[in-house]
Amino acid sequence: MNSTTTLNAPQSPQGRSAQPDALAPGDIAVGVIIGRASDYFDFFVYGIASVLVFPAVFFPHMPRLEGMLHAFALLALAFIVRPLGTLVGMEIQRRYGRSFKMTAALFLLGTSTAGMALLPSYQTAGAMAILLLALCRVGQGLAQGGSWDGLPSLLALNAPARRRGWYAMLGQLGAPLGFLVAAGLFAYLWTHLSSNDFLEWGWRYPFFAAFAINVVALFARLRLVVTHEYERELGERELEPCDLEDLIREKGSTVVIGAFAALASYALFHIVTVFPLSWVTLMGSQEVGAFLGMQILGACLAAAAMPLSGLLADRIGRRNTLGSLAVAIGLFSLATPWLLDGGTRGQDLFILFGFVLLGLSYGQAAGAVTSNFPPRLRYTGAALTADLAWLVGAAFAPLVALGLSARYGLVAVTLYLLSGAACTLLALRVNKALAQRD
Repeated sequence: MNSTTTLNAPQSPQGRSAQPDALAPGDIAVGVIIGRASDYFDFFVYGIASVLVFPAVFFPHMPRLEGMLHAFALLALAFIVRPLGTLVGMEIQRRYGRSFKMTAALFLLGTSTAGMALLPSYQTAGAMAILLLALCRVGQGLAQGGSWDGLPSLLALNAPARRRGWYAMLGQLGAPLGFLVAAGLFAYLWTHLSSNDFLEWGWRYPFFAAFAINVVALFARLRLVVTHEYERELGERELEPCDLEDLIREKGSTVVIGAFAALASYALFHIVTVFPLSWVTLMGSQEVGAFLGMQILGACLAAAAMPLSGLLADRIGRRNTLGSLAVAIGLFSLATPWLLDGGTRGQDLFILFGFVLLGLSYGQAAGAVTSNFPPRLRYTGAALTADLAWLVGAAFAPLVALGLSARYGLVAVTLYLLSGAACTLLALRVNKALAQRD
């Protein structure tokens, strides 16, 4: 890192001006993990509630399957508006600064999440309750887009050249951590409360907990990104908002390729977390508390597998790792109908193997092609690429998987995962061809 010497700079014993130390990648990783764990906890609280709570509280006038499908449709709303939240956040940052933008975004996120805990039921407020739930979900999506802080890009740029796969994995650890806490909280409430108490008031506690976690995450992240060292590094790396027109004109293809490069991982993300819980609940093949316990074990295995993904990526390359694991996800999809329809033992094996595969693949899913952005476009390009990856890969996964499986059988899940694997392989192939051409 180059630094300019000033007249007031402190002198070293050799008489040379001491230059500011570069931030250690581990210090940056702390901020990334804190931010992502908070976001994922919010996400999984809503996802689990879409199965266990919302059909009975907000859609009691519908059959249970239709209630879940409507709840999953609202789940997708946050991903649809997330790119808009990113663009609005970029404009706010230009005018008022990064800290103001993050404070506003995380305040909106916490308010929307806590607001869900205070919503009336359908029996009390009718359709207005559903509308308020949708508005809160939109608020979550806008806030998640606006809370982009650039730390994942800064981590990638500061990571040692031969350990970029390892440091890319660190930010992804927020996913299993967020799911573990959310699933554990719901499992405790589900097993220790009566059905009436759980649906009346017990389900609201995880949303209040999410608000508290957001407050802690806000102060932790702000304490990092507003310091002189981070501001200096972000500025020197040109990690600032760019003009959207310039991004689309110069690197629009990279945004699209990046959105599809990790599609297999993002599709699997929902297929082993939210979807199987909905399927087991509808089929009544397992007790919900026991199944959540198995998913918690799976989340621990995913967290353990992520470091292995970092070692593998540093050995054979991140793109080769993503491609190999896309093939593995395709093979795993072939066993999906047999496992999910195989009783308790088959479903447990599906969860355990699925989470391990998720840890290996999702550990390298973030920013696989964002190195193709020039510095001045990387901040906005990386944010929009991540938003679109969530939109095309995960937003509609529970809705599509449950709807098609209920109608055509579990082979629909196989086809869904196979399509994700095919898109990943195609995107990586196109990205390699473009890189060779450039």
